[in-house]
Amino acid sequence: MTQLETKRLLLRPFTEDDAADLYEYAKDSQVGLPAGWPPHKSVEESREIIRTVFAAPNTFALVDKGSRKVIGSAGFTGKARGEFPTPNDELGYALSPAFWGRGLMGEAVSELLRYAFEDLELVAVWCSHYTDNVRSRRVIEKSGFQFQFDAPILDDPTGAEKPARFYLLTREAWRAGCSRESVSAS
Repeated sequence: MTQLETKRLLLRPFTEDDAADLYEYAKDSQVGLPAGWPPHKSVEESREIIRTVFAAPNTFALVDKGSRKVIGSAGFTGKARGEFPTPNDELGYALSPAFWGRGLMGEAVSELLRYAFEDLELVAVWCSHYTDNVRSRRVIEKSGFQFQFDAPILDDPTGAEKPARFYLLTREAWRAGCSRESVSAS
């Protein structure tokens, strides 16, 4: 079982014991709706999401090291896009509003990109956000992703298509960004 770590977060597989923590943030419409999924209605629904969706490989619970609580989720969906260099995978994430504005998701994404390119040996990572999801756009752009195209995607809660923006980060661009960061940190 893969575990990753950052300065403030532990990224580990979900367990059914995380259901109450997941429900605490996943019931909030500010979390699911901007990401395209309906708010959770019960702890049992959150437990079922852990058993099904979050049981997938390379899907992580974001654990705040200070409180030891699960405060979000992040990882790879297993979805590749043919128009991007292969192998590629989609990055997705969600964070409790109680932890917004602290740079935690950027910290998690940075470690997930390292994992994707060094351990999983992906050539590219892609992600998307609904055009009105400004918070997600900021995380994506700060993480070095480059805009590729706009396209509609299905919104699970409404069943309607919503406009979305798609981004890509290649291993080469990630390595170049890491080189610039290490030079500027010196």
